[in-house]
This record gives sequence, C-alpha cells and structure tokens, in this order.
Amino acid sequence: MVERRTIALIAHDKMKDEMAAFASRHQGLLAGWKIVATGTTGGRVLQACPGLDVTLMKSGPLGGDQQIGAMIAEEKVAMLIFFVDPLTPMPHDVDVKALMRLAILYDTPMALNRATADTLLPAIG
Repeated sequence: MVERRTIALIAHDKMKDEMAAFASRHQGLLAGWKIVATGTTGGRVLQACPGLDVTLMKSGPLGGDQQIGAMIAEEKVAMLIFFVDPLTPMPHDVDVKALMRLAILYDTPMALNRATADTLLPAIG
C-alpha cells in the first residue's frame, strides 16, 4: 500500500478566502493528499471541503508556520502552497521568511500565489 504524500496549505490574513476557493476548485486532486494546514486556514479549508483529510496545526503566528517548517526539515511535506497577503503589514514576517527559507533549502516545491498553485498541484499531484 502506497502512503499518501503530505501537502501543506497556509494562507495569511486576507488570503484565507482565496485558499478556501483554491481547495474547492481542486478538491478532487487534494483528496489524494494528506493535508497539514495552519489553524485558521485549515478550518476554512475544512468548511469548504469537509471530505478532505486535513490536520490542523497551530495558528501561523502562534507557531503553526514553524510546525510546518519543522515538517519540511524532516522531509515530511512534499509540497507547500503558501498564499502570503502582500498588502497587509506582517508582524510575523520573520515566520514567513523562515518557512520560505526551509522550503527552498529542502527543495520543496512551493507555490506562493494562485496561478502557481493552479499549475503546480496538477503537475505534482
């Protein structure tokens, strides 16, 4: 039996609606993945797609970004979809940068906007 790969979904601030819409559009592809998500984002994804296998981490600024970063460092995450809100001041900017740095360091495929996520998920999934 082949174990399903894990994808991480994170959306900051005003991008949570965009992530829920993305998950709804790609629900069929996402059903083949184990999903880890930061708290509020994961809750929104579950509301939009209750049938998906979503494990909730802490909220991003409360440590969820770093929990997912640790999973990337342990090579437990195969892909990161990370919608950062570019128009909102980011008091947790260091968390955002740390997570991106780990994804780059461990060569984890990463999408930072909807257009890239729409392309990456079908290509890898």
